[in-house]
Amino acid sequence: MPFSALFLAALSLLPPIHASPSPPVPEPIQVVELPLPPVISSRAEGACTATINRRRTGCIHQVFDEFQAGDFTPDGNHVIVNIEFVGAPAAPDPASIYSGEQVILIKADGKTFPNGDTWKCLSCGVPASNAQSLDPERDYPHVARNGKQALWGHNILDCGEAPLASSQCTPNKTHIYPIHWPISVDGSGSGGIPREMRLHPDDIHMGWSSFTANGGQHTYFGRLQFNPNPTTGLPLAPRYDLVDVDILIQPNGASPIMANGTELHLHDNAIAAGELRGFSGAGDEILYIGSPREANNIDVFAVHIITGAVRRLTSHPEYIDPIAFSHDNNWFVGMDTRGSNRQMWMAGMRYIPPLIDLVTVTAASSTRNNGVRRFFQPILIDRYGDRGDYFGQRVNAAGDGSNGSINDPNWNGRADPAFSPDSSRIVYWQALVVSPACGGTNPLPCPVSNAPGGRTYRVMLARLTKRRPQQPAPIFKVPGRIPWATPFPPGASIPTQYSLPAGNYSLYGKVHGVAHTSITSDPTYGGLQTVSVEYENYSDENGYSINGTESVTLTRTPSQPWLSKLEWYSDLYETGVVTATKKTGPGGFNLTIDAQANIFEADGTLTTTIDGIVYKQPANGT
Repeated sequence: MPFSALFLAALSLLPPIHASPSPPVPEPIQVVELPLPPVISSRAEGACTATINRRRTGCIHQVFDEFQAGDFTPDGNHVIVNIEFVGAPAAPDPASIYSGEQVILIKADGKTFPNGDTWKCLSCGVPASNAQSLDPERDYPHVARNGKQALWGHNILDCGEAPLASSQCTPNKTHIYPIHWPISVDGSGSGGIPREMRLHPDDIHMGWSSFTANGGQHTYFGRLQFNPNPTTGLPLAPRYDLVDVDILIQPNGASPIMANGTELHLHDNAIAAGELRGFSGAGDEILYIGSPREANNIDVFAVHIITGAVRRLTSHPEYIDPIAFSHDNNWFVGMDTRGSNRQMWMAGMRYIPPLIDLVTVTAASSTRNNGVRRFFQPILIDRYGDRGDYFGQRVNAAGDGSNGSINDPNWNGRADPAFSPDSSRIVYWQALVVSPACGGTNPLPCPVSNAPGGRTYRVMLARLTKRRPQQPAPIFKVPGRIPWATPFPPGASIPTQYSLPAGNYSLYGKVHGVAHTSITSDPTYGGLQTVSVEYENYSDENGYSINGTESVTLTRTPSQPWLSKLEWYSDLYETGVVTATKKTGPGGFNLTIDAQANIFEADGTLTTTIDGIVYKQPANGT
């Protein structure tokens, strides 16, 4: 089908413009914890004794080093989990197979497998000939819609014609294949390094991100092709190759901010895919973390696979990252810091254009965590996203906040949540904050786990008790290539994206006013160094006017591309619907943060006040 016909066909599937309905009312939600294998505190060989697990089918450790929960099997009765078995006896004991990082199914229906366990290991005991050269990356487990395959990090687990949850899926019938991304012209080498891999609902296509050498990342989309006997590239073992790859950059497309002479222009329809977050329930849209629409506010966007139409799904000033759509395509659940006030000190003032983000975006996206302490909680939002004063519903709001309760703030949401196929239940997992994000020199005390065996991780099931089961939406048929993206065959170079040149500019508000902007480049290492803005009655939203100044300087360290050192001065005032200020103290605000460690360290203060409510930055190390 030619592109014009594909485009028109896709347009017919999109909801009408301005068709967002009134926000839904909150609904009752019941949350319970799902069972996991027995827990032991020792990793010593043989520590998982028959006394602890009488069926001798494995024990897990208290610490969540390798743990990660995924989504449901098609019957909705099981959840896939990446886990670390410890304490198994030595071979040739039959129980020796329950050792190391494995992928299992756990029961979500209150029942057991035929052997009486509430779990079944999918990868344990698979013959070496069926699992050659597995990739060590085994995160983000995901069950294919066909129920017979699973994405396990950079591997595909395949049980042939048998459903994974069935008794017919045995180790001898199971094969595990690594995923290979060819990037050299001749196909040689170990290939590209994908991350955050997500399987499309059609079970054929894949999306992923990949870091660049200078501290950035791009997003890609391609097709899985089985290669039973590869002759080039590594590993030379049966594998899945990523082919027909597109990089999600629109050739000659608009950038979020562009200069035309001495004027700046914001382009809300620009496709600016940062980190991949998955797909809509039908698979017609790709989800990603995008360039901010408002200063210091990190949000999730959706772009249509054919038309390139962009939707901003979230707008709350807090930070969202992991996200999953329901199979009926009507809802999504995101892990978000909203309610914690973690980001309000820097992002709480609304409708500031994202000018300083040219130098602050990495830091703004890094302050959401304090090392292993995360501030995510699951938020249920309808498919139309945040709008007006609707910011969704917290899934685990019920509870008294006590130690171990479903809304205990010391239990932090992790990636990824998921919906059951009938869209009536949500599964998510949490980790308990541990040292060094608490205790020791950290002023926050460490909580004591009251989970079974003292576990520091748990899997939670939320039942949307008033919902009737829904049928999944028809799976979107993906074209051979994404029409608006850039082909990325082996040997291709990453396209050069538009870069805003240094200079003095004016950005005129969509409603009224102007932002006088000065941008300077780093004379030593290149890239942008300082962004200074003076706002004069600036407004992008009716009822909001911004005045004042803000300036941020980024100091770069080429050997540490993920490290941000910011010198920040802010004196902003907002009037109209709200009265708000965003101010730094004497001497400004100096922030140092590494995006790979997320440890907050700052001198000075940056404070946002909204209608008398004061939001202060976190204390160092918290």
